[in-house]
Amino acid sequence: MLDLKILKPLIRQIAEEKGLSEQKVFEALEVAFAAAYKKEYGKKMQVVRAKINSDNGQVKFSQVKIVVDKSSVITEEEEEKEKKNAKEVNENEDRKIKFNPERHIFLEEAKKTKPNIKIDEEIVTPLDVKSDFSRIAAQTAKQVILQKLKELEKETILSEFKEKEGMVVSGIIQRIERKNIYVDLGKTFGVLYANEGIPGEYYKVGERKKFYILRLEEKGRGPIILLSRCHPKFVSRLFEMEVPEISEGVVEIKSIVREPGNRTKIAVDSKDENVDPVGACVGQKGTRVITVIDELNGEKIDIIPYSEEPTKYVASALGPAKIKEAEIISEKREVKVFVPPDQISLAIGKNGQNVRLAAKLTGWKIDIRSALAPEEVIEGGVADNKEGKNLNKTKKKTEKIKQVVKED
Repeated sequence: MLDLKILKPLIRQIAEEKGLSEQKVFEALEVAFAAAYKKEYGKKMQVVRAKINSDNGQVKFSQVKIVVDKSSVITEEEEEKEKKNAKEVNENEDRKIKFNPERHIFLEEAKKTKPNIKIDEEIVTPLDVKSDFSRIAAQTAKQVILQKLKELEKETILSEFKEKEGMVVSGIIQRIERKNIYVDLGKTFGVLYANEGIPGEYYKVGERKKFYILRLEEKGRGPIILLSRCHPKFVSRLFEMEVPEISEGVVEIKSIVREPGNRTKIAVDSKDENVDPVGACVGQKGTRVITVIDELNGEKIDIIPYSEEPTKYVASALGPAKIKEAEIISEKREVKVFVPPDQISLAIGKNGQNVRLAAKLTGWKIDIRSALAPEEVIEGGVADNKEGKNLNKTKKKTEKIKQVVKED
C-alpha cells in the first residue's frame, strides 16, 4: 500500500514542473508499477496493468489479453509448417497474427468468463498482489516513469505549439551556432535558421525578441519549433497584436508582400465605413506602426488602402509616387501607369523594389511609362506579378478600360 500523504504532493510537484495534469502523472506511475511487476513476477510476452486506488493507495495488478478468433491467428506449429513449405503470402490477403497464450485468448474461452465479449476486446484477469520488488525491478520502474513523463511532456509541447503554428511568440536567445539562433520558448526551444532571419539583423545571447512559428519538427531529443522573422505573415501578426481593429475583424489585411530588412507593403480594408483602415494601422501620431517598425529594426512599411478598382489599387500600391493616369489591358492582366517625369524614379524605387512589390501586392503586372513619352518603355519600369500571392481576385474584364487617377 502506498503512502498517499507523500505520493500526492510529489505527483502535484512533478505535474507543475513538467506542465502536465496530475492525472497523467498518476497514470505514468501506474505504468511504472506494471513494468516493475512484470520484471519481477511476470512473463516475457505478458501485458500487465497496474491500478492505484487514489483513496487508500492500494495497488492492484492484472493481465490483459486480446480476444481473437481462431481463423485470424496462426499457431507456432502452423507457422513452422509454412516455413518448411516456403508458402508465399498473398499481399492482398489479411495477414494472420501469431497466437501467443500470454497476449491472446480465443473467443470461445473468453465467453466462459464474459458471455457478451466480442473480437478485439480485452479480457482482464486479476494477478496476485505483490509488494516486494527487487532493486532491478525498482530500477526498471524508475526508467519507465522517466521515459513516460518525457513522452507526456513531448505530447503536451506538440499539442500546445501545434495550435500556435502561424502565431507570434516571444523568446530569449539561448545560443548561436553556425549562424543558427536557438531560442528559449519556455517549455521547449525553437530554432531560427540563418535564412529565416532578417538580413543584416544582429542577435545577442540573452536578448528577447518576437518570432513567427513556421511549423513543428520532430527530431531526436524532442520536438523543435521552427521560427522565422522574415516571413510576410510575421508582419501581419505584429499588426494584429498592435491594432485592436484587426484582431476584432473590423480592419482586414487583404494582401501583404515583403522584402525582409528593406520594405513591406500591406493593403488593408475596413468593414466599417466609419473606420479608416490606414489610420487604424498607423495609430495616433504613428505609435502603432512605429512599434512594428521597431520590432523589424527600422524596416520601411507602406500601408495602403485596398480597392476593388485595379487602377486605384495599383496607384496606391506605387506610393509614395504620384500617379497621373493608368490604363488596364485586361487580356494580359496588366496595368500601364503614366507618371510625371519627376516621379518615375520614385515609382520604380531603388533597384526596382517599389514597382516590384506593388506588382506582387496587387497581383497585376505593372508597366510604368512617362506621361510625356507614353510609348517609350522605361528600363526597370516593368514588374511581373507571378511571384506575388495576392489574397484577392479582381473580376476579369473583356475590354480595354482607361481610367484617370487624380493626383492628390
